[in-house]
Amino acid sequence: MATVGRMAGVSQVTVSRALSDPSKVSQETLKKIRDAIDATGFVPNAIAGALASQKSMLVSVLVPSITNITYTSMISPFNAVMRENGYEVLLSETGFDLEDEEKLIAAHLSRRPDAMLLTGIRHTGAARRALLGASIPIVEVWDVTETPIDQCVGFSHSEAGRAVADFVIDSGYERAGSVSAGDERALRRKTAFAERFARRSGTDVAEVNFEAQASLANGRAGLAELIDQQGFKNGVIFCSSDILALGIMVEARARGLSVPEDVAVIGFGDQDFAAHTDPAITTVRVDREALGREAAKAMLKRFSGQTPLQPFTDIGFEIVRRKSC
Repeated sequence: MATVGRMAGVSQVTVSRALSDPSKVSQETLKKIRDAIDATGFVPNAIAGALASQKSMLVSVLVPSITNITYTSMISPFNAVMRENGYEVLLSETGFDLEDEEKLIAAHLSRRPDAMLLTGIRHTGAARRALLGASIPIVEVWDVTETPIDQCVGFSHSEAGRAVADFVIDSGYERAGSVSAGDERALRRKTAFAERFARRSGTDVAEVNFEAQASLANGRAGLAELIDQQGFKNGVIFCSSDILALGIMVEARARGLSVPEDVAVIGFGDQDFAAHTDPAITTVRVDREALGREAAKAMLKRFSGQTPLQPFTDIGFEIVRRKSC
């Protein structure tokens, strides 16, 4: 800043003032300072500024996957709203292991973010204690609970599973299976689906569960196991994601089976390709863009000191019926 000040013909204090609050210096002086910054390539020390102002203007965002559109399509609108309000986003990928998430939470908190966005409501005890001790706004997304760390924005995964069970029974299906990835939210949907279907139909759901993330390969393997090892036929399969549903359809076609005549399929997430497969995938849609915007609004309200009337915002879900079921 001293070098910038000398080049602009102003004091170092004036440079600091221009960087922290441009409205406090004249437009002429501000232009000289900015020209000097451009010439020198100077990057202001945000850490020093944060120590002085007690604000970093950084918001941490932790998601399980940065390649999964389920999460990236939420981050984009969240980032847009936060940036409009002067905040930048620091993003990390946690995977689906809570111990890994705990380490990243600690790493982010050491950077002193002004707030943190987390995926899900399940965290290790150590992570919860660290988050509570940080005394910053925390918004948990993709789930709802009456007892969040601070605020949560999402929907009930158990209710989604039960809604799908009601949907398939009301559609006349008497047999059902499920193929699920291993993340905790997917397993809650699967469990709720199985329990509701069994209670209403009197028939247990055939299950295939994978510890790994959803993939086309696991979708194909899931249908193969249901048919070859569990004798599944003439029923509907609820998948924890659209990518698994697509894998099941690929395997069905390879076996000469018709969808939905021989095996019906329901996905989850309404990813971009779901409406354009043959047949198009029946799925559970969650408005991911609305989720990102509502999460940003909840965080900004906490910055302004507003106390919410309830601890969560439920954005809901809808079942989109297409040709696969």
